[in-house]
Amino acid sequence: MAEVAVIGGGVAGIQAALDIANHGVRVHLIEREPSIGGHMAQLDKTFPTNDCSMCILSPKMVDVTRNPNIILHTLTEVTSITGEVGNFTITATRHPRYVNEITCNGCGDCIEICPVEVYNEFDAGIGVRKAIYRPQPQAVPNITIRDAVHCIDCGLCYDICGKDAIFHNDEEEEQEITLNVASVVIATGYRTFDAEKKTSFGYLRHPDVITSMEFERLINASGPTGGKIKRLSNGKEPNHIIFIQCFGSRDIPEKRPYCSGVCCMYAIKNAILIKEKNPDTEVTICYMDIRAYGKGYEEYYARAQELGIRFLRGRPGEIIRTRDGMEIPVENTETSEFEKLEPEMVVLSVGLEPADGAAELAEKFGIELDENGFFEQKDVKCEPVQTVRPGIYIAGAAVAPKDIPDSVTQGEAAAMRAFLDTVAVE
Repeated sequence: MAEVAVIGGGVAGIQAALDIANHGVRVHLIEREPSIGGHMAQLDKTFPTNDCSMCILSPKMVDVTRNPNIILHTLTEVTSITGEVGNFTITATRHPRYVNEITCNGCGDCIEICPVEVYNEFDAGIGVRKAIYRPQPQAVPNITIRDAVHCIDCGLCYDICGKDAIFHNDEEEEQEITLNVASVVIATGYRTFDAEKKTSFGYLRHPDVITSMEFERLINASGPTGGKIKRLSNGKEPNHIIFIQCFGSRDIPEKRPYCSGVCCMYAIKNAILIKEKNPDTEVTICYMDIRAYGKGYEEYYARAQELGIRFLRGRPGEIIRTRDGMEIPVENTETSEFEKLEPEMVVLSVGLEPADGAAELAEKFGIELDENGFFEQKDVKCEPVQTVRPGIYIAGAAVAPKDIPDSVTQGEAAAMRAFLDTVAVE
């Protein structure tokens, strides 16, 4: 029977792969990272229900490994595609893990003994990881990966591994794989705006100015601080936290005129979580407009106000470092009054932008990008998951910024279109 390729192992790609596989079609789920899960795996809670993010995502990740119709390709990137709907040939490169995926049981002995600590991408730099590591606590596949760049080749991990599962650099190389599929679903997700580009806010210069993703890891019980909200400057709990909205969204000078769709709600969510953990903490959200457009979102916004979270309509232009900490001048556009805020922590609500490599992938697949760099839909109203090339479908935040429910819904829609292509081939 014809097969399907799904590119991207975030929640939209996972949902698409599961839906197609559950119809009896073999699916190749291709993910360039060592584990599937995407950005959703980094989150603590989801809005507007405050459900545990991994409680929703983790069962889906496990289902991927258990479904006999899904073949998972991690550390793999697509290099070319030829053919037409019903008969595509995909060439991809699999990068070395330097760990035997068959014999490694994920025990973690090698992680504990490794002496090297480096920047942890999953913790957004708030925590560290070892040179041999598990990508995340609930990684799928549940096996380690050796970072050949930072490994000092001390030999400790080789000696302690009872399975002899760890390879030296010369024992594993890149591999080229070829897949024949009837259709393709692209669900490559997004990346967050680089906060360092807006220098007037002092990101990476002021230790207590952090991004929303870094805050997600701070407040997460599985994160580097065990869920305790601490200032990076002194380790103390902040008494006043300010969220600055539309950071890298609705911003003409930065050439990002679009709304990122999720920033208002994830800021409200994190503000509520702060109040639940530390009711005495003062929380202020500096915003342009609150966009609470989904089911239950307006009620969630009202709940935040009832908890004493202040919503200040004004967009700060800078953060000033003072002898005692930080100062933020801002005009309250509702009262026309000028205020000087003195927070102990600032969270920049960074917007969403196209994933790294989106333009290159579009060129390889012969599809188009919109004016903002996201994958172009053939028809927003009638064919929202179809591209200009028949048999190539798009879903999730690869299409435009969107929240988790919308990403899942679009993943399901793309899956059904891809499934119909396999039926047509038969």
